[in-house]
Amino acid sequence: IPWESNWNNGSKKQQRIGQKLARLHYKIANVRSDYTHKLTTYLTMNYSKIFVEDLAVAEMVENAKTKHIARAISDVNFGELRRQLSYKTRWYGSELVVRDRYMPSSKKCSGCGFIKNSLSIKARVYRCEACGLEIDRDLNAAKNLAI
Repeated sequence: IPWESNWNNGSKKQQRIGQKLARLHYKIANVRSDYTHKLTTYLTMNYSKIFVEDLAVAEMVENAKTKHIARAISDVNFGELRRQLSYKTRWYGSELVVRDRYMPSSKKCSGCGFIKNSLSIKARVYRCEACGLEIDRDLNAAKNLAI
């Protein structure tokens, strides 16, 4: 049992609480793993091309303004998602297209190609100063990745 070996020190109550906590973490890890497998299988079976951005996750975690953001970035598990997409696309005959990590996918207008100098992480709507396009930030980035 993977959660019993680490909790040998302390009182019986501390050991019991530690084992409960370890069991909970084990269940959460299994739920995340299951969801990642189901998501990647769904994507590779239903889409012929999948576009992803090559992210510098370690840099994102290091540069996060708070520990809560850093933990959230770590919890998403980008590396495992990309690993599973790469082998499952070969299994199911779809194609994985990896875009450059320095491509300004969020800052570039998907309508006219104008690139903003800066874009706040809080800005959820992309507004282009050149053509006036207003679009969800993530949808704009997705359109830029697919070009």
